[in-house]
Amino acid sequence: MKQMSLHVVGANHPNADGGNRRFEILLCVPGEAVDLVPEPKNPADPNALAVFSCRGVQIGYLTADRAPWIGGMLRNGRPVTAIFLTATPAGAAIRVAFDNDEPVLPPAAPPPPPQPTDVEFWPDEIYPDD
Repeated sequence: MKQMSLHVVGANHPNADGGNRRFEILLCVPGEAVDLVPEPKNPADPNALAVFSCRGVQIGYLTADRAPWIGGMLRNGRPVTAIFLTATPAGAAIRVAFDNDEPVLPPAAPPPPPQPTDVEFWPDEIYPDD
């Protein structure tokens, strides 16, 4: 399996149409497809890769350290598919797969241990004011 998880940043910036990236991230569901779109004319970074939700709304960019590598694969015709994983403090996380592999969500974290239910509550005694 050729897959990896990547960060999406820039969620605090508004989209050109005024759309709110953070709001769109909240609408995303783990496992739904996202699109990676190269922006060679981006004035800040010619290697920029924009990330769009399945509704066609931009949610941010791949980090500058990964964008040239993933963008190079896309330019060379290497298949790259991606799905939404989760919202993060910086924006979001996505899962990408290469060479016609389908991205798969990682296993869910185990649930927290159950809390004991047989604990009795004994409030402190309230003494009268004298």
